[in-house]
Amino acid sequence: MAFEDILVSLTTYPTRTQRSGIDDAVALAVALESRISAIACEVRVPAPASPMGSALLNVPALVSAELKKSAVAAATELAEFQKAAEQNGVFQEVILEKCTTPEFPDLVTDYARLRDLTIVPMPDIDTVERWLAETLIFGSGRPIVVLPERPRWSKAVALNTVVVAWDFSRNSARAVADALPLLKKAKLVCILTVNNEKVFTSGRSGAELAKYLARHGVNVVLDEVDAAGRDIASVFESQLTLRDADLLVMGAYGHSRFREFVLGGATRSMLSRPPVPVFLSH
Repeated sequence: MAFEDILVSLTTYPTRTQRSGIDDAVALAVALESRISAIACEVRVPAPASPMGSALLNVPALVSAELKKSAVAAATELAEFQKAAEQNGVFQEVILEKCTTPEFPDLVTDYARLRDLTIVPMPDIDTVERWLAETLIFGSGRPIVVLPERPRWSKAVALNTVVVAWDFSRNSARAVADALPLLKKAKLVCILTVNNEKVFTSGRSGAELAKYLARHGVNVVLDEVDAAGRDIASVFESQLTLRDADLLVMGAYGHSRFREFVLGGATRSMLSRPPVPVFLSH
């Protein structure tokens, strides 16, 4: 199975997705030889219930201005996306919805369940995108890619070198299986196993994963790294830099409880400030 139908989520409020996020999402669709759609939402801002506060602050005018801001951002982003996707021959469709900010993650998740992959451009500040990514991981049943914000990450989107974080777990196995179409397009896949960081529950080795991927035509090498007292996110970032990686594939760890998401340390770090595009599957 290939990634034939990709979705990118564009944020309109309180800040909009950077143009570089749109361009990077389109570039990834080109690298995957896929078609890509974009979804954006005109955010509805509920007015406060207090008549006195509304009178003092002219709340209707403030709400109207915020609604207009979101509507303009949505129209602008979708137009920019369509132009970039058409120029690169990967355009599928644009989707415009209306919802409140709390409704947005569930709305995108509904669409994501019927896409092969969903892309979330991830800004450095902790905004709705982090919440959206977590909801997609636990709720969509499909993999996602989070894109780091520029200029912190300055490489062109490509699939020259892909690093796979492998710890013998069910989650990492799921991520490898979901990412297989992508791994087959990469020029080089590096299997990263981190020793002395956690107790492995399997006697199977990274070499056996390499054999499995080689059977699918993947050009693969093994990287075994000692954690040496470092946290797992630091190990990942060092190895990604060493390999000049274009993308990281990893299983997403955590669970949801009463609509609150409890993430594993590596998952939380890679979502908060992804050093490269990160492919996540749960």
